[in-house]
Amino acid sequence: MRNIFDTHSHYGDRAFDDDRAEVLAGLPGKGVRCAVLVSCSVKDTENNIRLAGEYDWIYTTAGFHPEYASDAEEGCVSELRKLALSSPDVRAIGEIGLDYHYEGYDREKQIKLFCDQLELAKELSLPVIIHSRDAAEDTMRILREYRPEGVMHCFSYSAEIAKEVIKLGMYIGFTGVITFRNAKKALKALAEVPDDRLLLETDCPYMAPEPYRGRRCDSSMIAHTAARAAELRGMDTQALLDMTCRNGMRFYGIEEKSGAENNHEEKL
Repeated sequence: MRNIFDTHSHYGDRAFDDDRAEVLAGLPGKGVRCAVLVSCSVKDTENNIRLAGEYDWIYTTAGFHPEYASDAEEGCVSELRKLALSSPDVRAIGEIGLDYHYEGYDREKQIKLFCDQLELAKELSLPVIIHSRDAAEDTMRILREYRPEGVMHCFSYSAEIAKEVIKLGMYIGFTGVITFRNAKKALKALAEVPDDRLLLETDCPYMAPEPYRGRRCDSSMIAHTAARAAELRGMDTQALLDMTCRNGMRFYGIEEKSGAENNHEEKL
């Protein structure tokens, strides 16, 4: 396989502390053309900018994850703005959104942080990466208000919500979850996504597809996710990888050079 574009990864995670450089060095030889390191806090953004700067095929984002909203200090969005402007490798604001999964969350603080970062994305003309778990109503209400260019990552909602996300002009990203035996809901949502709005991701080190479920995930495993999506859509797996690679490059504003397939050209 070639032209694997991992649109959502977390290689700064501690799960890669022992062999991060080795893992990343091996991915281009496994068909990975591009990966985006998605940030969850100010510190994570700083670390991801440094890591992305070491590889010509890795980009990153600036953002504060809703699960950590309680740790967000006054002025954190201003810090994210400075970081986003500090490097051309920053291609989006994310991951941002709402997460009501765990008890004790602060709904109002999450909503404020979400909206502040949507305003930042608008100011900087950057797309957004949306994290939404057990918070569909509030998420969709806010997205209808702001109408950002963005992606709903690791999509876990219904086909009906997928249709609404698409109507807003957004992309939808799917992980290895679509390969699981109990993935009926995700597969129904996938069927509603037009070809030009589909993105593939790992959310690594999490969400490894079958036959690697439960193991640490990396970008090369997208080949299995792509095979399942291609089967559902009646496509060749490589054709689907080529298509989602083009979609990822378009979404993140990465120019595709003629004859550059699977080559890791210098960053623009």
